[in-house]
Amino acid sequence: MTDPDLLSLWITIKLAGITTLCLILIGTPLAWWLSRSKSMLRNLVEPLVALPIVLPPTVVGFYLLIAFSPNSLPGELWQSATGSQLAFSFAGLVVGSIIYSLPFYVQPLHIAFSSLQQELMEAASTLGAGPWDRFFNLAVPLSRRGFVIAICLAFAHTVGEFGIVLMIGGNIPDETRVLSIALFDHVEALDYDRAHLLAGGLLVFSFILLLILYAVDRHWQQQRRV
Repeated sequence: MTDPDLLSLWITIKLAGITTLCLILIGTPLAWWLSRSKSMLRNLVEPLVALPIVLPPTVVGFYLLIAFSPNSLPGELWQSATGSQLAFSFAGLVVGSIIYSLPFYVQPLHIAFSSLQQELMEAASTLGAGPWDRFFNLAVPLSRRGFVIAICLAFAHTVGEFGIVLMIGGNIPDETRVLSIALFDHVEALDYDRAHLLAGGLLVFSFILLLILYAVDRHWQQQRRV
């Protein structure tokens, strides 16, 4: 693996790590609200969150590229605050990855929260536990399986992004050139040896991640039967 590919690997890991941390902070309360709210607004927010699953990445990337432009309000505010443009930057990749990977984090957690027995939450409330206490000491431990799945899926999905990364980040060495873009470059240059190395690495990573997820899931199911 060449030095540029190592840099692409570092950028990919950094992007996936930061994106996953941001999704934990943003997606966890969102998933909790979706699982508990009876508001009519939920009927709009739920499909909006899931939209990136069915939309082509280039469509999401195109509209984000417009939004990140200095001529648009979000892009203008970002440039005024930081002095740099949001489009074709690492920060832009993080924002785009958060939006595009949001459903892969929120949906498993939403299912986990929705599966919690309401009687347990009500019993905890009767015993004097406040909303924060019920969430952190009851809901979070009981939903650990959902958290593990959500975190792994969000990280892996960000690692594998291509279309949206290319649209909003381009192919800037040392800044926005992630592994998927590097792989595309090698294939385009007919450098199949390096392409095989990157593609094989991503394939092994994906398989090992799924292997661990299924093993953990089987372990928790066995514990539940005991």
